[in-house]
Amino acid sequence: MKLLRVGQKGKEKPAVLDKEGKIRDISSYITDLSPDYVNFETVSKLQNVDLSSLPELSSNERVGSCIAKPGKFVAIGLNYSDHAAETGAEVPSEPITFMKATSSINGPNDDIEIVSGSTKLDWEVELGIIIGKEAKHISEDKAQDHILGYCLVNDVSEREWQIEKMGQWVKGKSHDTYGPIGPYLVTKDEITDINNLKMSLDLNGNRMQTGNTSTMIFNVNVIVSYVSKFMSLQAGDIITTGTPPGVGMGMKPQLFLKAGDSMKLSIENLGEQNSKVVAL
Repeated sequence: MKLLRVGQKGKEKPAVLDKEGKIRDISSYITDLSPDYVNFETVSKLQNVDLSSLPELSSNERVGSCIAKPGKFVAIGLNYSDHAAETGAEVPSEPITFMKATSSINGPNDDIEIVSGSTKLDWEVELGIIIGKEAKHISEDKAQDHILGYCLVNDVSEREWQIEKMGQWVKGKSHDTYGPIGPYLVTKDEITDINNLKMSLDLNGNRMQTGNTSTMIFNVNVIVSYVSKFMSLQAGDIITTGTPPGVGMGMKPQLFLKAGDSMKLSIENLGEQNSKVVAL
């Protein structure tokens, strides 16, 4: 299933994309795609519903983030060997883990803010994992029992704040609008091979990132198992899993976002994002 949230910010309705590509309102079954409903039980119930009988929502309405108010937004850094190389970093021996503030979460086509004095705002197309039930100290072979589905993420990063300021990466990753997710929560039964999905990001119509999840250093099962050993994961939590090469920081000369720039992101079977950078 492709689950999404449609409507004005703060007033989104939970919805599903049917086989004809029509958006169907599922608010008669669940109140929102929040942690209370982002689970295997909800998906099982919806799979037995005649979607054609549900009210159709306009495709012209805003699409919000595909998860509402997740408990955690975890991220994995330098998880593509070629991206590590372009940044001059060594390939990590285990997943580099950091957090993004949940307040950074944004709709897939919403504007991305650039604040006064920000000079190193960067892009990162990434695969997001969405947890469907609690995971705590689980083994890799049990990870799929806890993964509900996947989504497209732009791990927007202010590199000066991330790297040149004191402290952890979280500062450069967490400003409002730095976490566009969606358009869809795609349940894993819709994905033939999560470790072989094409990825891309265009900036102002020019291709910047081209990649494939097959080149991840740590695959989704490894990541979920690894993170679960340091913190419990609950339904609705998001883990974004790293980016392929082509980020602005890795270019020579470096290239960063400015007000007026537009980005188009895509991951095979997970949909597309289109966002614009605006001055705050």
